[in-house]
Amino acid sequence: MLMLYDPRATVRAAATTAYIDDAQDDAIARFLATDYAFAVELARESDATNLDFVRRVLETYLPEFAPEVHAAAQRVVNGSPSEREAFVRVGYAAAQDRDRLAREKSGEAKRAIIEADRAFVRNVGQTDPGEQVRAAASFALRPGAGDGGLVEFFAYGWAGGGRLDLDVHRARAADNDITWRMTATRLAKEALAAEKAASEASEEAAEHLRAQAAQAWRAAAEQTGPARSAWAEAAELSARQAENWRAVAAAAQAATGPNWQAIGGPAVGNEQQWSAEHDWAGERAQYWRDLLAEAQAGETRMARAS
Repeated sequence: MLMLYDPRATVRAAATTAYIDDAQDDAIARFLATDYAFAVELARESDATNLDFVRRVLETYLPEFAPEVHAAAQRVVNGSPSEREAFVRVGYAAAQDRDRLAREKSGEAKRAIIEADRAFVRNVGQTDPGEQVRAAASFALRPGAGDGGLVEFFAYGWAGGGRLDLDVHRARAADNDITWRMTATRLAKEALAAEKAASEASEEAAEHLRAQAAQAWRAAAEQTGPARSAWAEAAELSARQAENWRAVAAAAQAATGPNWQAIGGPAVGNEQQWSAEHDWAGERAQYWRDLLAEAQAGETRMARAS
């Protein structure tokens, strides 16, 4: 039954693999003991990824400019995992095609494209601070795409690329900061333990232990270097991104026609998100500066005590 009717593709695949295995009894026993739980967890992780994708689609494909995609995503966001999986695999692309055909049939968006729009997108592809936005703009201007490529860029490619740039930035910053904090926390604990050991040791052993503690604090201070540098760069990037999206929002507000309207709302939202990222980068940078000061103070204490 699981291999035929379970709503999770990973569970169906694992059950089928066990059922058709030459050593079926052993394979089924292994499936029941470990493989089923693994497949369930994998399905849960896959559905979380799919749900993130669906939510991103809802934020970047506005109903006014991509009604088919937005409606399809809205149907599955609160649906079953299998519905979300089907949307990611085939439903999303099919809805994109329906929206594209509707835009082509209308022709209004294509007729609204002017040379200034082409020039603006060309500049975006060369100078935008976001890698994904640059890629989307370059794709829109690819040979043979015509004005249809530009229409799709305004309708969803620009906003989608912007959201991807924000997500990549956030994930990379979080992953690095967690790694640095784990190491820094360990080094600080080692330094404190060494300092405590030095304070409790006999005078004969204390000098050596204080030197060890000073070295441990020095290592903790050095560990702050990559984090302080990275968060300073993150603050600079987020400031540039916020200013960039502020300019896009202003351009959208000043422009006329259906294409620029599509990017106006997302541009304002992205400016706000990047401004928040700038504030967060400042907070993290201060955290690492404080940790540096603590480590330097610890090293100084041990050096003076010696």
